[in-house]
Amino acid sequence: MDIEFIRNIGFKIFKKISHLKPQMDTTSLGYGASGDITYPVDKMAEDIIIEVFEKEGIEINIITEEKGVKTINSNYLTVIIDPIDGSKNAVSGIPFFSTSIAIADGDSLNNLKLGYIINLVNGDEFWAQKGEGAFLNGEKIKTNKKNKSIIVAFEASNPYIAIKNILPLFKIANRVRCFGSTALDLAYLSMGALSVFIAPTPSRIFDFAAGILIAKESQAIVTDIRGNPIDKLQIAFDTKTTLVVSANELLHKKVMELINIK
Repeated sequence: MDIEFIRNIGFKIFKKISHLKPQMDTTSLGYGASGDITYPVDKMAEDIIIEVFEKEGIEINIITEEKGVKTINSNYLTVIIDPIDGSKNAVSGIPFFSTSIAIADGDSLNNLKLGYIINLVNGDEFWAQKGEGAFLNGEKIKTNKKNKSIIVAFEASNPYIAIKNILPLFKIANRVRCFGSTALDLAYLSMGALSVFIAPTPSRIFDFAAGILIAKESQAIVTDIRGNPIDKLQIAFDTKTTLVVSANELLHKKVMELINIK
């Protein structure tokens, strides 16, 4: 199972989505394992991913936003899936949503070995394999090391409280963005389009797993909002963490000084 195998899954979803746009079905199918509303597009993408693995006879453990957890054997690889990251954008007609797939060969975030994100609007593919760098459509990418124009993106489950906590960071920001897909936020930071990404309220593992590996492989600096490493966090459905991801060490240090959360 390599990146081409995962890219084939991404292409299947992108092709299917292309036939559904711009009028997504907004019917609620109830609530997924994460507690969020499941829309038909969420179920469709998740079904495609799981069916591909099953058809190939690949035995894996699964952590996914909609169906939850399926553990077969602790020695097997674990696939961490967000079928549609930004599904509210998708059903609202906002063109910013993605599929995120990560693979781990151990029980902590340090064991992430592959991360893949596809922008389901334009088909851009971001991926990384541990120790091999990060890529956009096959071209190697790195974060933007220049601090001349600082663009900050954030996501928050409770914006009113979160924005108050991170407001000091905006002092150095030339622009601030809230796009609605953590996976794509991390992907675009990895290619140099964003300077800082911050999730001041806990983000869920399936939202950030693939993006974190891509960011690290593009030379981004990754911690939680208190400046602690997140590598030892468990690969588990209920794993959540705040995030601060910066394009370089100097900028990350400045960000931490500004938000100064004890």
